Amino acid sequence: MITVEEYFAGRDKLYPEECTEEIQLNAQLLVDRVNALLGEMARMGLVPEVNPLTGSCINSGWRPPELNARTPGAALRSKHMTGQAVDLHDPEGVLDDWCMQYLPPMSHKWGLWLEHPSATKGWCHLQCVPPRSGNPVFYP
Repeated sequence: MITVEEYFAGRDKLYPEECTEEIQLNAQLLVDRVNALLGEMARMGLVPEVNPLTGSCINSGWRPPELNARTPGAALRSKHMTGQAVDLHDPEGVLDDWCMQYLPPMSHKWGLWLEHPSATKGWCHLQCVPPRSGNPVFYP
């Protein structure tokens, strides 16, 4: 399971003027939905790996625009900036594999969408808002 504190990784304190109430609400919704998904994974015997750099299974949570601009490969309109996306540590693609099998038919259950694993080597990108395509698995 993940916490909102892990999701913000102290950035809410470093960038307090940018961490709006809307972003905080988005982050709580995202964390709740991701935890529901992680709970289902755990019931099936899958527990995400902890990233030794972050001490959590989160590779990347909320990014203020300044940080997002410095993040290699980050989308200009990344949902990380609005508190609506998270990258989970997934060096072997185990989470992505599970999500590819179970998320598409059940995306309505968790209210999550998955960036296609071919675009996210080493992490599993989940977001709590649909992409433009509306597909449960999408390409950036």
